[in-house]
Amino acid sequence: MKIHELVVEMKMLERRLTLYEEKYGILSENFYQALMDGQLERYDEYDETRADFSRWKGIYETWRRRKLKYDAQIQRQTIPDSLRFQPIY
Repeated sequence: MKIHELVVEMKMLERRLTLYEEKYGILSENFYQALMDGQLERYDEYDETRADFSRWKGIYETWRRRKLKYDAQIQRQTIPDSLRFQPIY
C-alpha cells in the first residue's frame, strides 16, 4: 500500500472513530486502553455498548496497523519523495 493510500484510509477510519468518540465522550486511545485493561467489562451486559465497543475496537486496531505501516514507510523515504502531486480521485 502506498503512503497516500494509507493516509486516505487512515482519514476514513478517523472519521468513523470520531463518531464513537463523540458518542461516548472519550478519545479512542483512552477507550482502547481501558478496554484492554478490563475496565469496561460491566458494559458487556448492554447490547448497544457491546456492539459499539466491538466495532470501535476493530476500527481502532485497523487504524493503528495502518499508522504503523505509514510510519515505517515514511522513515524509508524523504518527505519530498513521499508527496503526491497528481490527485487520483
